[in-house]
Amino acid sequence: MSEVWKELNELQPVVLRMLTNSLEKKRVAHAYIFEGDQGTGKKNAALFFAKSLLCEEQGTMACEACSNCRRVESGNHPDVHYVEPDGLSIKKQQITFLQQEFSKTAVEAQRKIYIIQHADRMTASAANSLLKFLEEPNSDTVALLLTEQVQRMLPTIISRCQLLVFKPLPPELLQNRLKEEGVSMPMASLVAKLTNNFQEALELSREEWFAQSRTIVLKLYEVLQKNPLEAMVKLQEDFNGHFKDKQQVNQALDLLLLLFKDLLSLQTGKETGLAFPDQLALLKQSALQSSAKRVTEQMTAILEAKRKLDANMNPQLLMEQLVLNLQGGASFV
Repeated sequence: MSEVWKELNELQPVVLRMLTNSLEKKRVAHAYIFEGDQGTGKKNAALFFAKSLLCEEQGTMACEACSNCRRVESGNHPDVHYVEPDGLSIKKQQITFLQQEFSKTAVEAQRKIYIIQHADRMTASAANSLLKFLEEPNSDTVALLLTEQVQRMLPTIISRCQLLVFKPLPPELLQNRLKEEGVSMPMASLVAKLTNNFQEALELSREEWFAQSRTIVLKLYEVLQKNPLEAMVKLQEDFNGHFKDKQQVNQALDLLLLLFKDLLSLQTGKETGLAFPDQLALLKQSALQSSAKRVTEQMTAILEAKRKLDANMNPQLLMEQLVLNLQGGASFV
């Protein structure tokens, strides 16, 4: 049993079971959509399925060792074609080229496979060209369309494909994988709540700027709890100098929101799965001084601040208003 199979079985057992059934019963559809968040294993699943279809061994699953499997993995198999956005979108010319290639007989295998990354980014003309391609499928052609936003694809394309939904990775699983890479428990707990992508989480956990961000947001939270009058000073001294652009302020708001979520969890009697497990003493103290209703209002205030930031409100003014509202009893207006 290959490592790829084991990983897919751990992360996406339902998807793997459906693909395995298709192979075992020899009922492979002519087109599939793999839909799910970044980092949920769509590309690995597409490659594994392509290998399984072209594998030289007699078993159902890819052996990962034969010449075909190795060439699919390296991107050098003549009967497997990859398409990804040229710049921001997939152009009509790319789909036209694909159609021309697929009008030829398979070079080696009985099947020809094409994998389209970010299939939702096709231009209108590219999508219409693909639709014509899907309406007249060759029996030896298999399409694998990968997307994070299936709702942006043409309904007529979706209706001609078998849709496989990739579930988000459980934060606990991501957390354990990060700890295996040497990431500390507090940092692994936090980044696993911010992204579902292992590589992105690993990079974030090793970034000095992000470590400083965590410290600054924690200090702001602590001051808000213990001495609200100092919060505005802390905002001017530390926060504004570190979080300079819209994207950075948005990440700070995400960290602040996770702190209040942890606080709400403690108030409802749940101490596991916290984003800031090393701040348990501080959070427990805060939980005694506030109510679940008040914490919910504060979380609503942060979410509203994120919305206003997205609508291009001045970040410094926005944070000043938010800090005042997190101190007082009113929700963010």
